Amino acid sequence: MTTVGLGAFRYRDYRLLWAATMMGSIALWMRILGTAQWLLDETGSAALVGLIGVVQLIVQVPTTLWAGTLADRVDRKRLMTLSYGLTAASLILLGFLNYVGFLSPALVYLGIAVTASTHMLVGPARSALIPVIFPEKDLMLATSTDTASSNIAAIVGPLIFALIATAADLSLVFVAAGAFSFLSMLLPFFIWASGKSENSKDDAPKSQIAQTIDGFRYVANHPILPGLFLLDIGITTASFYREILPVLALGLFAGGASATGMLGAANSVGAIVGSLLALLLVGFRAKGMLVLYASFAYGLILFGFGTVNSLWLGILMIGLLGAADAVTVAVRMTTVMLTTPDNMRGRAFSLMFLAASTANNIGTIWVGFWAASIGADNTMILGGFISITATALIFLLVKPIRAFRSN
Repeated sequence: MTTVGLGAFRYRDYRLLWAATMMGSIALWMRILGTAQWLLDETGSAALVGLIGVVQLIVQVPTTLWAGTLADRVDRKRLMTLSYGLTAASLILLGFLNYVGFLSPALVYLGIAVTASTHMLVGPARSALIPVIFPEKDLMLATSTDTASSNIAAIVGPLIFALIATAADLSLVFVAAGAFSFLSMLLPFFIWASGKSENSKDDAPKSQIAQTIDGFRYVANHPILPGLFLLDIGITTASFYREILPVLALGLFAGGASATGMLGAANSVGAIVGSLLALLLVGFRAKGMLVLYASFAYGLILFGFGTVNSLWLGILMIGLLGAADAVTVAVRMTTVMLTTPDNMRGRAFSLMFLAASTANNIGTIWVGFWAASIGADNTMILGGFISITATALIFLLVKPIRAFRSN
């Protein structure tokens, strides 16, 4: 019988993979906050801080596609080691340059570009290792634990950033983040599971570009994945709020930084609770209907979020949004693992990550534009309506999702 809670940690290789991922995620959050803070402190320009999103979008699209094909061509553990190593070197260099007074906005953007790229290189390789480490019956257990862990890192990383930045300076923030990445670089060496994919004969003589195109074709012809990815894009594009929480805190609750912090923390805590709920639903075989139920719930809660004017009700609502989103993430990850052969998993995951990251960036622009035009409350209500409509369309038009069952 599948064990919930800490059951995923029964697997030795997963403990190592988890530790590497947690330290890498903490380093990522420290980099995100450290670079944004440096740009704001040095330039005083919110526009230059906002340019971070443009830099990341430019580098993440090609890198994510490349990363998926690489994960199906080379040893995935070595790819993780290389990626974390480049991240560590970049962050430590940023810290050194800041310490000696040579750091400039151009170099900060370059560091952002490099570390955003290396972060995307890790994702498909790491995700493709999960089905090698876990038996099929425990894949939902693994993805739910991953989702909870990523949200724990989203709390721990900013706390460590705040402690170091307050006690010392941003130079030490960058160096400490580099140290976390260095530890992440070492751990894949100790994983016993094979990092090499089960290469298909069709892939053997092909170039990386040809394999990338094959990945597009595979996902496009898959009975379930296009619908799941489109569902995520439709909902996220209309409602992505994490990057502009200050706008929502002010527009919905007339709050400042403290309200923003409480909303962000509540969202992460809700996502952790949602991941635990997904663990309890491991035995629920109708995984396709589960993601549809969670998506409907997300749209309804989003609609409600736009109608409340009490900060405490807003904290409850955004926590529930995090919970519903965590369930959909866990199910999408599990579905890719269950329905994709090993030699294609890296490419399938890269397209999932590409869809998610692109939707996140477009969603930030969408929510920001409409919040300025019609108000934050009406924007959330509009997002709830679009999310419910998108879910209903996928429910009606993509029968394989409704019919999908796991063993």
